[in-house]
Amino acid sequence: MKICGFQKMTMLDFPGKVACTVFTGGCNFRCPFCHNALLVTDIDEENTFDEDEIIAYLYKRKGIIDGVCITGGEPLMQKDIAEFLEKVKATGMPVKLDTNGSYPKKLRELVERGLVDYVAMDIKNSKAKYADTIGLSDYDLRKVEESVDFLLSDAVDYEFRTTVVKEFHTKEDIAEITNWISGAKRYFLQGFVDSGNLIGSGMSGLKPQEMVDFCTKAQEIVPNTVLRGVK
Repeated sequence: MKICGFQKMTMLDFPGKVACTVFTGGCNFRCPFCHNALLVTDIDEENTFDEDEIIAYLYKRKGIIDGVCITGGEPLMQKDIAEFLEKVKATGMPVKLDTNGSYPKKLRELVERGLVDYVAMDIKNSKAKYADTIGLSDYDLRKVEESVDFLLSDAVDYEFRTTVVKEFHTKEDIAEITNWISGAKRYFLQGFVDSGNLIGSGMSGLKPQEMVDFCTKAQEIVPNTVLRGVK
């Protein structure tokens, strides 16, 4: 598996866990506001991490680390992700998977094999604006819709999340998203922060009160909507 980053400890990425985070390289989306451009469009093929070293770290830190996050890029692009997750699960640690939802069959397979304990799926925008938001001129949304339906079935613990960007999102978009994911267990609206390593340019976040207003709108349909990364 192509591992391009490894954060040894985080208390933010896996709800209720002290975790480490594995960053995979490559993504099939080109979201202009993506803050991990180095994992999408400018991958350093020479600077990767060895799987066995990461697994050895997990065994060594058991009792301190109690969860593993797999993020990217898009982790489900990795052909051998199941084999890596088998090694992680052998350590006894739960796995959180971040995904854009474009690989529903692989998502279902990993969940049904007991290799994923928590899924965080990005909902990029309302259906009508999805292609523009992910930086593709034309995109068949059916696979993303399939992943949404799978998570709404409660086959695994999960959350949906949207990074709100001034240039892409309106209150009306948030209302359409919440109608789409109506009944969701958790929905997070994340504040956009320019990491300085974006795929596009000219992106900006909303003011805190604007984010509160967006959250209030979302709660009309998904009561368990919470702000994340907003001060």
